[in-house]
Amino acid sequence: MLKLDSLLAFVTTAESSSISEAARRLQISKSVASERLAELERNVGATLLHRSTRKLTLTEDGIAFLERAKRILREVSEATAEVSERRGELVGPLRIAAPVSFGILHLASALNSFLSQNPRIELSLDLDDRFVGAADGFDAIIRHGPLPDGWIAKRFAPSRRILVASPDYLKKNGAPGTIGDLERHRGIIYSNRGASDWRFRQAGRWSVVRPGTIMRVNNGIIMRDAALEGLGIALLPTFIFLI
Repeated sequence: MLKLDSLLAFVTTAESSSISEAARRLQISKSVASERLAELERNVGATLLHRSTRKLTLTEDGIAFLERAKRILREVSEATAEVSERRGELVGPLRIAAPVSFGILHLASALNSFLSQNPRIELSLDLDDRFVGAADGFDAIIRHGPLPDGWIAKRFAPSRRILVASPDYLKKNGAPGTIGDLERHRGIIYSNRGASDWRFRQAGRWSVVRPGTIMRVNNGIIMRDAALEGLGIALLPTFIFLI
C-alpha cells in the first residue's frame, strides 16, 4: 500500500537530488527519509533511485513514476483544500522561506498569530539568506530587495538600507561628511554581497565605496550588534534596527 509520506519523500528527493536536502525540507531525519524511500520501492517493486557517494539520480522507472507521484500529491492537496474551503478553514502544509533576521525580528510573531487562528495548517518555515525560488518547493517566499525578472510579487512594506554606527564610534572616528570619507572608516560587511554592496547614487550615477573591513558576516542581527558595540559602520535594512 502506497503511503503519502513515502510519495512526498520521493518527490522531494527527486526535486532536490539529495536525500539530506529532502529530509531538511520535510523536517525529518535523513534515516527516516531513507526508510520512506525504501518502503516505496518495496511497494512498487522497482528501484526508483540510483544512489552513490557522489550523486543521486532517477532510474527509468523513477522518471516514469515521478510525474504520477506528483499528480497524486497535487490531487490530494487540491481535494483537501476544496473540502477546507467549503468549511471555511485553512488546512494542510504551508512552506515559507524568509531571510534569517527578518524572520526572527518580525515574521515569527505574525506566524504565531496566524497559526493560532488556523490550527490545522502544518507550517514549515525555512530561514535562510540564500536566494531560493518556487522550484525549491516553497508556497511563499519573503525577500528584501530586487527580485529576478519574471517573479510575481506582492509588496508587504517599504524598507530602505541605511548606514548606521554607534555614537561612540562616531565620536572616536568622526562622522563621514562625503561618500569618499567612508573609505577611511571600518566597515561591518554583509558577506553575501561583499564590500562592493556599498553603492550610492549621486547625480544620476552610481558610486561604489570599499571601506576597510573589520568584520564580514552573513547575518544582519550580528551586524547590528557589532555596530552598537562601536566596531564600525554597517549598511542595514531599516527593519533590523527600527523595531
